[in-house]
Amino acid sequence: MPLVYLAVAALVIGFEQLIQWKYGPMGIIAFLALSIGIKARNTMIGGIGAVILVMLLAH
Repeated sequence: MPLVYLAVAALVIGFEQLIQWKYGPMGIIAFLALSIGIKARNTMIGGIGAVILVMLLAH
């Protein structure tokens, strides 16, 4: 079971690095806002993160 947690953590860190490399600091902020909004079940923060990510992807 700890191997699964380690693999998931490595995947998340790799995904964050990919976003930062491709979209810069604003991509990390958007990803963090989206993930915090989902975990806290706060639709406003999650929505803000999602909108920023969509705006970055539409660039």
